[in-house]
Amino acid sequence: MKAIHARKLIKSIDQTYTEMFSGRVYTVGKGAVSVRNHSGKAENTVIGVHGFLENHCYFTQSYQDATTELILLTCSNYHIPVSGPSPEPAPWEVPIKSLEATIEYDASILNQAMENLPTTDNVRVHGHSRGGAVVLEAIRQRPELYKNADIVLEASVLPQGQLHPLVNALLEPVSHGMWPWVIRFINSTPSSSYGQSFFGKMNARKKQLLNKLFTATKDHLTIVRNIENIMEWTEKTSFDVYKHINHGTFLIPKVDRILDRAAMLTSAENSPNSVRIIETEASSHFITLDSHEWLPTLDMMSEPRLKAAL
Repeated sequence: MKAIHARKLIKSIDQTYTEMFSGRVYTVGKGAVSVRNHSGKAENTVIGVHGFLENHCYFTQSYQDATTELILLTCSNYHIPVSGPSPEPAPWEVPIKSLEATIEYDASILNQAMENLPTTDNVRVHGHSRGGAVVLEAIRQRPELYKNADIVLEASVLPQGQLHPLVNALLEPVSHGMWPWVIRFINSTPSSSYGQSFFGKMNARKKQLLNKLFTATKDHLTIVRNIENIMEWTEKTSFDVYKHINHGTFLIPKVDRILDRAAMLTSAENSPNSVRIIETEASSHFITLDSHEWLPTLDMMSEPRLKAAL
């Protein structure tokens, strides 16, 4: 992206969504990591990585058990969706060399969290959409951290994957200079007019989280850089990244109008036999918002098969 275009896109976006949060929030570079309080002794750790134009609240209702230690990423240049605790600098933070608002940058945030925060041996790393690519890139950067982790890639951006043709058709005519206008137009348009096409059948939680997607980031530049980086990452990343996953699950929706489902499935089929592919009946890209029934239980992390792999 040319500097002149980047300057035009550095326009702040006001935050529109937060939820009450009990825990600690650490800033890491241009992103953050939030650790939710849990009332029981932690038996499992889940690290959630949200998708493009989402926030970490995507995972909070999927992992509510009192013994689950929930660690949630906020990707670089995204608003931290919490009301309650004040963010504090992470004492274990190290500088990140990658360009902010890229998959590579956010993977470094994830690796710092993975290295310093889990207090249990049963760790799941769950990435949705772009968050899945962040998880894979983090594994590529530091495979030793994920040797024993259970990886869940939900409707994920994957190596050699593609955007849905409808999304491509919408993005193709949009130049860098048009983005501020496009975002203002979308945010002034009721989500009911386009939500069904892209989000599938709505429910209360989907309406709550997907109502103001284009206010998730702090500026317009992050939106454009995310999109360009997603397309670049999928093209340049090979299936070799899968060799570092020892056990995990791909969740593939029945219908996806954000990413190309066929390309997603083809990519997943290049993973090791130890990684399951579950073709769900979910009617949209947002599988666990459609229903929690397709999410593997945390009990599977303590099954003999996984213990043997440890």
